[in-house]
Amino acid sequence: MRNRLPITLLLRMVAALTLLHSVGVADAFSADADSFVTVIAPAMQKHCAKCHGANADELEGDLNLLKLKSGDLDDNPELIRSLIDVLDLEEMPPEGEPPLDPKLRQRMISELRAILHSAIARQKTFPHAPVRRMNRFQYNNAVVDLFDLKCIVFTLPERMMREHKGYFKPETGKMADVVTVGSRPLGKSQMIERRLAGVAAFPQDLRAEHGFDNRGDHLSLSPLLMEAFLKLGQSVTQSPDFAPKNVGIWKSFFEAPTSEIQQKAEVRRRLEVFLTRAFRHSVKLALLERYVSFADRQLGSGVAFTDVMKAVAAATISSPRFLYLYDKSGSSETAESIDDFELASRLSFFLWGSIPDQELLELADDSSLSAPEVLETQLNRMLKDHKLKRFCDSFPAQWLQLERIISSVPNREKYPKFYFSKYRDSMHMMMEPLLLFETVLIENLPITQLIDPDFTYRSALLEDAYGLLATTGRKKGGGAVGVLTFSRVPVTDRRNGGVITNAAVMTMTSGPERTQPITRGAWIATVIFNNPPEPPPADVPPLGEKPFAGEEHLTLRERLALHRERSDCKGCHEQIDPLGFALENYDPIGRWRTQYENSRDVDMSGRLFRKHGFSDIIEFKEAILVEKDRFTRALAGHLLSFGLARELGAADEVALDEIARATAQDGYKVQTLLKQVIISKPFLSKSNPETRSVDQR
Repeated sequence: MRNRLPITLLLRMVAALTLLHSVGVADAFSADADSFVTVIAPAMQKHCAKCHGANADELEGDLNLLKLKSGDLDDNPELIRSLIDVLDLEEMPPEGEPPLDPKLRQRMISELRAILHSAIARQKTFPHAPVRRMNRFQYNNAVVDLFDLKCIVFTLPERMMREHKGYFKPETGKMADVVTVGSRPLGKSQMIERRLAGVAAFPQDLRAEHGFDNRGDHLSLSPLLMEAFLKLGQSVTQSPDFAPKNVGIWKSFFEAPTSEIQQKAEVRRRLEVFLTRAFRHSVKLALLERYVSFADRQLGSGVAFTDVMKAVAAATISSPRFLYLYDKSGSSETAESIDDFELASRLSFFLWGSIPDQELLELADDSSLSAPEVLETQLNRMLKDHKLKRFCDSFPAQWLQLERIISSVPNREKYPKFYFSKYRDSMHMMMEPLLLFETVLIENLPITQLIDPDFTYRSALLEDAYGLLATTGRKKGGGAVGVLTFSRVPVTDRRNGGVITNAAVMTMTSGPERTQPITRGAWIATVIFNNPPEPPPADVPPLGEKPFAGEEHLTLRERLALHRERSDCKGCHEQIDPLGFALENYDPIGRWRTQYENSRDVDMSGRLFRKHGFSDIIEFKEAILVEKDRFTRALAGHLLSFGLARELGAADEVALDEIARATAQDGYKVQTLLKQVIISKPFLSKSNPETRSVDQR
């Protein structure tokens, strides 16, 4: 068993390294300029010039590597990162060109990483997370928490799995063997739940193409939407269900005080606590007095106390101070540490999808939250709180792009068993990878269990749908459409289980008639290795669902080989085709097959990163596990991007290396990975020089 590194020690190491960088130790990472001249430049001349320099009129990617000098790299971290990626993933040189000697490749990667470290240390900045509003998932959670509601605000179809019977208990460290769930977007009656009557949700926020639905560059606030939020705030507090039985803070905030208490002083006392929670930082006196004065005027004109406080509450949850998430501007042009209130918000919106609770705010108020021992305690507390379910309702479904299965409609004539009554098997399929993720998180298992687990969750209908891949000892069952019962079962056939080899992913990456290896390969490259391919050229038509005349005898691999003969398609296909064809034994609804309809054998063999050969799906999984550090780093990137609500840049690369290294040292445990993301320098820093402040009404 590996020795576990305490988070407290790691936080101290981060602080020490930060101090050392400030006094010049970053120079230790600087690459000797001679290494560019003696190692990198000659290798580029020999192996890269044909496409990136020999012909200035036909440069691949508009990149001329022959004109690069050492200083050019020092000032361009994004280019350095790209060069490292294509070398590390063995995408370059392309197939058919003279290969790089493995030792030379590693030497080039090492030298480029040294240059990258040096460049990042000199710049001392991270990409800026733009001001953004809450998405509607966060808004719902924040309003529920602010008022301690006993119901939701409005129904959220994007919350794909509904919990039944309270199976989610992170405080126990153990997932139940039998769980009951519902499929919100596809199941029956899953949208019928306790909510505030008369409150309509604003439009769903879409997931970024290679990211999440909390990205700042996707969450603008137009004047029309601002007006909608004003009406929304009023509809919340004016709902007939916004009453003492549903509002946990009713007595402490909305209920009128006894006659012997001075009303204005009581309003001020209540509002100071309420506004601090809503706005996630200490409320300045001038702002507090604006709200108090409004309430006092209304009370003076004869408006009932409860109605006045409802009006104040509606204004609060319509304020940009509540709706917007942003870092306060700093005086430095380089990165600086976030303050404790900003840390409280980052933590709570990352793990709980909502505003900080009172304990986090109190620790932020006395500036102790960022202390290593205190932060460690709070992370452990947050990971055991039921509100962690919100993280599970948001991150894994978006990471895995599971919303795509909602629109999957296999040909009913070819795949009749996919349909039952008015419903589809996909409502059961989508639950399997989500329950796997929740179990790995609650039980703090290694993230390798996401790739090649020794267990999975299946319903009776899902077992029947898998056919040959059904686990042993399960009885066939009917098609439940309301409450779905899933049981934890051991995986004895490694073709089963995991976030890759499950029916949901196989179905959503297929078309109505056939599998789509290119789509599947792009999904693996994006989701598992966080290396999304470039979109195809606009003038390249997709491969038809059915073979053209004269191609009926070909396998899908042979048809695609004809399709990708264009030189501008070759590079990406060399990357994604082996990944996609590795899954070719799974048909368009996730059942196992060894032959196509034309009786030709399925050939799924290939090489991962042009170095790990495989001839079956088990060997493919083993190849991924050989590269588990790469998967760890990729998942860290997804988590960090989700936590910071922004696209990552070259400046984040050093942190990702450190996160992956520390996670590996603790046996790849998922909670260690989460904690390492949180104590990383990008998460604890901001790059937000003084600018015009947000309009805060």
